[in-house]
Amino acid sequence: MTDKQENSAAVAVPEGFSLLPAGLGYADSLRPFYRRIVGTEVSFGLLVEEQHLNPMGIVHGGALMTLADIAAANSIRVLRDRPAASPTINLSFDFMAPGRLGHWLETRTDHVQAKRRFGFCSGAIFDGDKAIMRYSGTFYCPDHGGLVVTEENAEKARIILGDDAPED
Repeated sequence: MTDKQENSAAVAVPEGFSLLPAGLGYADSLRPFYRRIVGTEVSFGLLVEEQHLNPMGIVHGGALMTLADIAAANSIRVLRDRPAASPTINLSFDFMAPGRLGHWLETRTDHVQAKRRFGFCSGAIFDGDKAIMRYSGTFYCPDHGGLVVTEENAEKARIILGDDAPED
């Protein structure tokens, strides 16, 4: 069996993860892209496909950095229990191993803290039990709601916010 055949074996999406629909802006570049929220724990998953690869045949570093950024910012948003996004101030990465075609990659947060104006989050992206990238960042925590929900964007807001979405 070649590496390409081995790496393209069917991978099941773990229980509790929901596919995020298209229409979420830049995050669409990660599709198929999944999220799981349990209490204040947020995880994102990526089923690696051809569009996520660089010319060397491994997951592009930009895709991994985007996944980490979204996971960290959302971890802070959920911890704060506020709809406002947490814009990135600083985010550092340590690449430790390549992501492979056909594999399931999952974010796992090991520290999340929110102060009055700043949030801090660190974690890793895993391929199974193997960490392939670590990340650590500082995020701005706005004191406003952050989202204006209108009739036109209500569905998108509900998706972004998960179960926290306003009914009106």
